[in-house]
Order: sequence, then C-alpha cells, then structure tokens
Amino acid sequence: MKSRPNWLAGLFSLAWLVLVLGPLVYLITVSLRTRTEYLGKSAWSVPEALTLDNYKTVLTGGFGQYLLNNVIVTAATVAIVVLITVPCAYAVARSNARFVQRGFTLLLIGLAIPAQATIIPVYLLITRMHLYDTLAAIILPTAAFALPVATLVMTNSLREVPRELYEAQAIDGAGPFRVLVSLVLPLARPAIMTVVVYTALNAWNGFLFPLVLTQSESSRVLTLGLWDFQGQFGTNVPALLAAVTLSVLPIFAVYLFGRRFLLSGLTAGFGK
Repeated sequence: MKSRPNWLAGLFSLAWLVLVLGPLVYLITVSLRTRTEYLGKSAWSVPEALTLDNYKTVLTGGFGQYLLNNVIVTAATVAIVVLITVPCAYAVARSNARFVQRGFTLLLIGLAIPAQATIIPVYLLITRMHLYDTLAAIILPTAAFALPVATLVMTNSLREVPRELYEAQAIDGAGPFRVLVSLVLPLARPAIMTVVVYTALNAWNGFLFPLVLTQSESSRVLTLGLWDFQGQFGTNVPALLAAVTLSVLPIFAVYLFGRRFLLSGLTAGFGK
C-alpha cells in the first residue's frame, strides 16, 4: 500500500527552511557589499559587485585578538564544566547518601536563578579575588552558571547505565576511579558532547559577564568587539555583518560536529 504524501508537513518544512535561510542569506550578501551600495539600495536587491573589503577591514583590526580571547574563554569554560560535571553526576547516580542527593538538589536550584540577578555579588567576588579585567573573570562565572544544566543532563544519562555493568566491574576488582574511566566515560559520550556543545554555545555568545567584568581591549571578546564597528554618526553594517559571519563559523563547526549527540544526550533518562 502506497503512503500518501504529507503536503502539510512539506509546506511547514518549506516555511521553516525559508525562516532559517533568510537571515543567513541576508548576513552573507550584505557582508559582501560596499557600504555605499548598502546605504543606497535595498539589502535584498542583487549586488552589483561583490567585495571582500569588509572582511579585510575586520581582519586588519582587533578581530584576531577578540577571536583568540573567545577561544580561550570557551575552551576553558568547557574544560571546567566537563571535569566537574562527570564525577559529580557519577556520584549522584551511584550514591544514595543523603548529603549527596541534597547537594544535587541544592545545585539544581541554580536553574531558577538568572545571571542578571547575581551580577552585583559576582562583581564583588571577582574584584575581591583581583580577577577583574581578566579572562578568568569571564570563565569562572560562565562555568558556574552552566553547571546545573550540565549536571542534570549528565546525571540523567548515567542513571540509564544498567547496575549490572557496575556490579560486573566491581566483581573484577575495579575501584570507583577505574569504573569512571573504563565504563562511565565511554557510555556517557553522547551526554558529554551535549554538555560540550551547550556550554560552548553559552560561553561563545556570552555578553553580560564580559561587559561588566572586563574593560580593556586585551581582554575583550567577540561579543564586545562587534561594538567597534559602531561610530558616533553611524554603523558600518557590512563590516559588522562580516565580523558576525566570521565569529559564527567556529561555533557552527562545533555544533555540526556534536549535533548528532544532542538529542540522545538531552533526552537521556526521561524515558523511564
């Protein structure tokens, strides 16, 4: 029996494709226009001549330093979150101790606390630790606010591991550390990749902490560096969108690499 084509689903898929591709087409085409052509014609009109001058303007400015700072902040934040989350989730999933479960509950309260509500105490802590205007001032609070979601995802994934596997490892004489390395890490790879992608996206696109906790150009990240293309009397939109295009490429590559793990990692533990 032949299945009937689902025209409604196809129509919605086409509409979604237009919604997704529209901003991307606008972003790329405007970044390849001259500023004069952008101001004189519609952004959706066919470009008279494509130019790479906007990308040259971006690359000859401070974009390289901002990109390096973003990479450092993102990589350090991801490393901290993964190193803390994996053993923490392992302890929560395996231990029935009251203080462990209460600690996990206390950690999850962080899901209900927005970063904007804590910016003043965070600022005071960073200044008293003499970390103001350093990359560490961005890394530490960004990692702290990523921990609740990351721990929840990792814990739900580890709870799906059959207890028989843990018992088999114990019979073989494996200690907690060996179980963590030889059993937990391989089986939790989808959840780890989910945590990596989620944390990297938040760290890469972070704006609040860099804005409040840094001020010098040497510690500026991409989200603040984009303001350099705004002048007193106008904004160099084509150069700004060229910088946005370049800043999107690295995190887009991370997403493409880890996207197949996202669904399985985010839904782990919710089928029970």
